[in-house]
Amino acid sequence: MILASQSPRRQQLLEEAGFTLTIMPANIDETAKPHEDPRALVVRLATQKARHCEESLHDTAADAPAHACPEPILAADTVVWTQDAHILGKPHSKAEAAAMLRELSDTKHYVSSGVAIIADGVLHTLCETCAVYFYPLTESQIAQYVASTEPYDKAGAYGIQGHARLFIEKIDGDFYTVMGLPIARCVQLLSKLGYPAIL
Repeated sequence: MILASQSPRRQQLLEEAGFTLTIMPANIDETAKPHEDPRALVVRLATQKARHCEESLHDTAADAPAHACPEPILAADTVVWTQDAHILGKPHSKAEAAAMLRELSDTKHYVSSGVAIIADGVLHTLCETCAVYFYPLTESQIAQYVASTEPYDKAGAYGIQGHARLFIEKIDGDFYTVMGLPIARCVQLLSKLGYPAIL
């Protein structure tokens, strides 16, 4: 399988499901459109990443037909968003990370992960959303977490698989959606497309 992502978490989940991966990160503009629904955003961005990867493969094999790639291409995108649909992307500074964590403190927010799979030239998409509840965070907790390396490559400035697991009161939905890839739904879809997991 070709993974159009450099996320080590997505790579780990797919490899643990038995897939052999070729990593081809797709650099695209991830800016949300005005008033874009977060769920629509992650599907759109995942699709753009998968298409970008597909086009790059075609450029290296110009004489091949459009469906010639023998492996499926998988891309994904994840966003954190608040109850008023404010989208929290990846923070670019300590101040931005701290501001995001303060916004999430003692509230419910949502995490949506969109996935795009291109198999035999056909695009398939899915989206999973779950609710995450944070405990109240102290300024000391925020400062310590922001001083670590965890917040800066993660939507919403936290990673559920890291120290931020201590911030979470409960989750309504799939843990792996928050981690960045709803792996069970992905495996179900890949199996239907003829690419079963190897358990």
